[in-house]
Amino acid sequence: MTEDLWQRGCERLAAELPEQQFNTWIRPLPAAAVSETVTGAVACLLVPNRFKLDWIRNQYGGRIEAVLTELAGKPVRLEINLAPRDAAPRAAAVGIPIAIPAPLIERSGSPTQGQGAASSPAVNGGAHTAQTGSNAVLSRHRLNLGLTFSNLVPGRANQMARTAALHVAGAPGQMYNPLFIYGGVGLGKTHLMNAVGNALLADRPDARVLYLHAEQFITDVVKNYQRKTFDELKAKYHSLDLLLIDDVQFFAGKERTQEEFFNAFEALLAKRAHIIMTSDTYPKGLVDIDERLTSRFDAGLTVAIEPPELEMRVAILMKKAEVEGTTMPEDVAFFVAKNVRANVRELEGALRKILAYSRFSQKEINIALARDALKDLLSIQNRQIGVENIQKTVADFYKIKIADMYSKKRPASIARPRQIAMYLAKEMTQKSLPEIGELFGGRDHTTVLHAVRKISAERQKNTELNQQLHVLEQTLKG
Repeated sequence: MTEDLWQRGCERLAAELPEQQFNTWIRPLPAAAVSETVTGAVACLLVPNRFKLDWIRNQYGGRIEAVLTELAGKPVRLEINLAPRDAAPRAAAVGIPIAIPAPLIERSGSPTQGQGAASSPAVNGGAHTAQTGSNAVLSRHRLNLGLTFSNLVPGRANQMARTAALHVAGAPGQMYNPLFIYGGVGLGKTHLMNAVGNALLADRPDARVLYLHAEQFITDVVKNYQRKTFDELKAKYHSLDLLLIDDVQFFAGKERTQEEFFNAFEALLAKRAHIIMTSDTYPKGLVDIDERLTSRFDAGLTVAIEPPELEMRVAILMKKAEVEGTTMPEDVAFFVAKNVRANVRELEGALRKILAYSRFSQKEINIALARDALKDLLSIQNRQIGVENIQKTVADFYKIKIADMYSKKRPASIARPRQIAMYLAKEMTQKSLPEIGELFGGRDHTTVLHAVRKISAERQKNTELNQQLHVLEQTLKG
């Protein structure tokens, strides 16, 4: 029987899938139309947007087909198509946007390219260079329409944050509320927030979405305080469906601002609106911010974005070069990625220098040209970051003596910082393992290798260690 096949399939999926996944991605779907064929049957499913189409097809398509086939006792093929715009249900879920069709961008408020839109949106691992570049297109929601999931290069460094952001875009007000994303500058926090806002508006053009920097909120509070018009402030912020606020560490020491943000925070959560915040540190690491705020920041999901790993840096460079209309040889991308490690913004700056140098000199891009184009940057790096500098910085940070770095002492209070310094020496200098071992009191290269592997593995699991390492890296890079 095909009449109730979809209903029975949904019942089976509800029993097999985690409840949150089923309620977010399968339950809101309209019933598929099932029709008989010579060899079996076809289940035609209509979804409201491209995002959801890609997500359902990639994540659940095979399982849905298998369940329907088993229940029908004959082959069932699943077809997923976009519903006509006027007939598309207002589903709350969106999926992974592999590519954003022009109609969706236009629906979210962006002009077409012929009217001044970005001809090539920023392609990166997260740095919001499009905001400051000439190709930025800002919507009335203060969103940068060039920052989407489709041009965010995925990798281990942003995997958790990206996955959480996709779920929020698909089901705002349900999971991970608030979502707190932290990490250093230029790593992709702003890009992710804008991507969520743009995805939600593509699905629900009438959604009330606002992106702003914390300093803009502070300015609004000051302005309304001077005018005694706090009702206007409440009307603006308490009615939103999605509030995206960057760099909340700027609220430090501003009591009235914190009070008003607390009120907005409570009002939005009470009406199941979603809040996404970013900061340069995790909630409990924020200083001069009321504990009742930091405890709420930490009540949803807190995720870190880390500096991109080598392979991700290579992918970012090659993708960005492609957008610029240039092919970057892989060996050149690896050379640049190995020498520029701080963040995506610095990677893009290095790429711009190389492209300009190539155009001005009319030479093809190769490692020799890249070395010439980046000679000032490489010179500064080599001069500033040495093993001795790393040892001093780490010793100061953990309040031990520099001499402990190359002593034979082995208590945890000394051995741990020493391993961290060895790890940073391997990551941030061109020294070999034996050379590093020699600078740490003549230790064997296997000791250095053990330290590097240990700290690298722990960094992936230990949030506090990862934050400490990030602070040390930023300090060493000046």
